[in-house]
Amino acid sequence: MRYGYWAPVFGGWLRNHPGEDGAASWESMSRLVRRSEEIGYDLTLIAELNLNDIKGVQAPALDAWSTAAALAAVTNSIELMVAVRPNFHQPALFAKAAANIDNIAGGRLALNVVSSWWAKEATSYGLQFDEHDDRYARTSEWLQVVDGLWREPQFSFSGRYYTLDQAIVEPKPVKRPRPVIYAGGESDAAKTMIARQCDAYVMHGDTPEHIKLKIADMRERREREGLPPMHYGMAAYAIVRDSEAEALAEQARITTIPGLDAGSPPPGFANFDQWLSGTQLERELKIQEYSVSNRGLRPQLVGTPEQIAARVEAYEDAGLDLLLLQMSPQEEEMERFSAQIIRR
Repeated sequence: MRYGYWAPVFGGWLRNHPGEDGAASWESMSRLVRRSEEIGYDLTLIAELNLNDIKGVQAPALDAWSTAAALAAVTNSIELMVAVRPNFHQPALFAKAAANIDNIAGGRLALNVVSSWWAKEATSYGLQFDEHDDRYARTSEWLQVVDGLWREPQFSFSGRYYTLDQAIVEPKPVKRPRPVIYAGGESDAAKTMIARQCDAYVMHGDTPEHIKLKIADMRERREREGLPPMHYGMAAYAIVRDSEAEALAEQARITTIPGLDAGSPPPGFANFDQWLSGTQLERELKIQEYSVSNRGLRPQLVGTPEQIAARVEAYEDAGLDLLLLQMSPQEEEMERFSAQIIRR
C-alpha cells in the first residue's frame, strides 16, 4: 500500500467545522508537504478548484498548478498528483507547462484528470461547461493531445474540440513515456475512457467488498483494451485513536452539521447539492456524508491502530494499492497516522 493525502488547498477538509483547520496559505502548504516526505507519505493530491468547495466560495483557495510548481522546487521524493480539468486548460499550452514542472520535480509529477462537475464555477470564470458524456468526450480528446505532445517530436491533431498543426513541446517530461495519469468516475462513459487512456483509477471511499468489484470491472475493461494493468487508489478519511470509543466519538463530532435543521447550514452546503446534480453515482450518497468529502468515512479507517491496520490489509486483498487520506487537524493527525500506521 502507498499512502497519499489531500494537500490543504482549502486550508482543511472538514465542512462542518471551518475554524479548526489551518489557513489556505503557501507557508502551511509547504511546511506540511516537506514534513510528509520525512514521515513516510508517498504522494500528495493537489486539488484544482478556483472556488473553495469545502469552506464556502468566499473562502481562500490556493491555485493548484502554481502551488505544484513551487512544491516541485522545495521537495525531493514525494509524488505530486495535481488535478487538472480539461475545460480549464488549452491542452498544448498545458502540456508545455506541465512538462516544465515535471523537469523541476525530477520526474515526480502526475495528473489527476477530472472531467469537471461544478457548473457554477466554470460559468463564473467564463468557461465552457459540457453535459456529462460530452465532458468525457472532451477529456478523451484532450488526453490524446497532451499524450501526443509528450511522446512525439511534432504533433498535429484535428478533432471536435482541439486542432494543432505541428506543435512542439520541448523539453519533454522526465517521466517517460509520460507522467502517470490518474482519473476517477463511475459512469460507463468515464470508466470506458479511463480504461483506454489512463494509468490509474481512483475511487471514492467504499467498503472493501465494493472496491473489489469496482477493481474487477476496471481490470476486465483494461484487458479488453489489450493494455497493461492499472493502479488503483481510494479516498478515505482517517481517525486513529488509542481506543475505538475515542475514535467513534471524534467521528460523531465531525459529522454533526450545525444549523442544518434550523435552515442555516454551513456556506459550502449549496455546492454539495450542485455536485450531486452533476454526477452519476453508482450508490446512494447519504446527506450526512456531506461533512466529509469523497465518501471518506465509508472505508471506516476509524479506530485503534490495530483496527485500521487490519482494514488496510482488507483493501490490499481487494486489489487497492493507494490510499488518498484526509484528516483534521491535518498536521497533527498526519503525524499520528504516520507513527501508528505507516512507520509501524
